Amino acid sequence: MLSSKHIHKNALVIGLALSGLNAVATEFSSYLRPFTADSLWNSMPVTPSFSNYVIPDSLYNPTANTPAFSASCFYADASDLPMTIKVGPGYGGIHDRDAEKLVSELTIPHWPANVMPASGADGHADILDVQNQVIHSFYKLKNVNGEWTSLLYAWSPLNGSGWGDPAHYYQGGRATGVAACAGMVRINEVDDGDTTFRHALAVSLTDNALAKSYVFPATSTDVDVSNYTGQVPEGALLMLPSSFDVSKIQTPLVKKIANTLKTYGAYVIDRNYGTPYVIYSEIGAATRVTGSGWYELTLIQKALRMVTSVQGWVDGNGNSFQANQNLNVLSFRGPWARGYSYQADSDVCSDSCSPLGKFDSIQQAVVFDTTDEEIIQSNSSGRSVTYVSWAKPKKGYKYQLTATTTGGGKLRFVIRDPEKNDYVAYDSKALLDGQNVIFTWPLDHYDITTVAISGAGEPSTVSGSLVRIE
Repeated sequence: MLSSKHIHKNALVIGLALSGLNAVATEFSSYLRPFTADSLWNSMPVTPSFSNYVIPDSLYNPTANTPAFSASCFYADASDLPMTIKVGPGYGGIHDRDAEKLVSELTIPHWPANVMPASGADGHADILDVQNQVIHSFYKLKNVNGEWTSLLYAWSPLNGSGWGDPAHYYQGGRATGVAACAGMVRINEVDDGDTTFRHALAVSLTDNALAKSYVFPATSTDVDVSNYTGQVPEGALLMLPSSFDVSKIQTPLVKKIANTLKTYGAYVIDRNYGTPYVIYSEIGAATRVTGSGWYELTLIQKALRMVTSVQGWVDGNGNSFQANQNLNVLSFRGPWARGYSYQADSDVCSDSCSPLGKFDSIQQAVVFDTTDEEIIQSNSSGRSVTYVSWAKPKKGYKYQLTATTTGGGKLRFVIRDPEKNDYVAYDSKALLDGQNVIFTWPLDHYDITTVAISGAGEPSTVSGSLVRIE
């Protein structure tokens, strides 16, 4: 049962949005308008070019209403209490996608009383914590005998781009690593008096349209792509060309969708079963069409085209920009071992050794407790440098490594040649906070060791970035 506090709070937020009397309704990075003004979700492409590929028919008609496989976007603030999420029956753990590990439980700092996952097998739900500016995303979320359980958890910044970066590559419950609420038609938007949804839409395709790949800005794709026989990769932007005649559309909701597809487009963020395309709408949004609306959605299907290039972008504030693909590729997730792991005798430790630092996903850093002496730990698993296909480091390109540390922490980065007996092809040496080095990536095939070195006498953190430069 919902408390009167939560009924009032959610009704107030949506009601003020509909009236247009509250800045919350128009501010970016807010509950009703997630992500920054220059997020690709909130930006319009300039002079797009298109492929000729037509989304094929499948078992069902296109739709903008699939509540069982959509999600609700729950509002949370400082008044909401914490909630511990545990492992569901039959699961080996909750898959923390950023840390890339299974955990037995996790605690969400603010949990609204009205949380209810989608009823379909995916069980999506997003919690938008406005105080901490975080979107918590769940896959297969359930309430089992009064206890919340989940199979997968990921988070994204409410004030971020709405897409993963190559380091923090999985930021939501959808296949492309985005939050389920990203690009979604929200309840308050359907009848707000506007002719267009003021953001790109989120769309899924089925197997006969999807390609066995993904493209920027997506940083992930489905686990099993073996049945995909189409030409549209996940992450692609679909649009209606400017020549599409919207006057053919009479159903108000479908006309609004068409106008949006001509100006912002829709990003392919997931797979569905047997539907040419699904435009995702928030559970409870009035997006079901009947009669001629079905035919009009099919007209859109036949006219939708994949964008192959754009000249630039206009953000939500009307400013022009170019999308940046040279993003951070360095993560500080584990596993971590004591010492320099590429030196055979460096990981010996007595029982009195201080504990290793741990990866903190929210900080994107290794966090050390206070220690009397320097702790040296390393990760040579390869997981510290991205596997994202369009962002993998390449030989001959220049990169800048920048250390971001506190408490005297230091960062070191080593590239080794596995074909030459682990010959060290590059060593940054230890970098203090704010220090950076620029170097040319030396190898096509390489092994990586990332080294985090604590400070002494106070808590410390080690983080940083590795970005390709022009």
